[in-house]
Amino acid sequence: MRDTTQCELCGSTENLELLNIGDGSSDQSLTLCETCRTQIANPDNLDANHWRVLNDTMWSEIPAVQVMSYRLLHALGSQDLLDMMYLEEDVKTWADKGLLKSNDDGDSAVVHRDSNGTILAEGDTVTLIKDLDVKGAGFTAKRGTIVKNIHLTDDAKFIEGKINGTQIVLVAEYMKKSN
Repeated sequence: MRDTTQCELCGSTENLELLNIGDGSSDQSLTLCETCRTQIANPDNLDANHWRVLNDTMWSEIPAVQVMSYRLLHALGSQDLLDMMYLEEDVKTWADKGLLKSNDDGDSAVVHRDSNGTILAEGDTVTLIKDLDVKGAGFTAKRGTIVKNIHLTDDAKFIEGKINGTQIVLVAEYMKKSN
């Protein structure tokens, strides 16, 4: 028997409701708090800090919890955790069917995130959070350097930008979005 007195993803005990993620049966429903439901409904605004609980939740024996953990990890771009996760074939098929998608279009778009988990967009301004050796250009991009008008790549790990007049590829996790 499942514990429905707390959110099955984050453990909160406030504002609980059922969310169906499958065929309508209780086996394909989750008891979720308002925060989790709101974030799942708006995958473009996922708070990476809130979803750190997925490190534990992904190991649940409950298929519905596994499916939602998989979908959220996918939306967050947490490939390292997805690589560790094991799902039975039928559960994986179910999880893949309902991957959380951006509201912008129907494609499963590549989502670029900075070091804080903030989603980056084409043309944003970012700041380096550590010194980076720029191979082939003969200089070190110093921490605190501002990179304006970034360009997103096909790989969520990388962005492009100009530093010292040189267009280079940068690792997104070493950036912080500037206001």
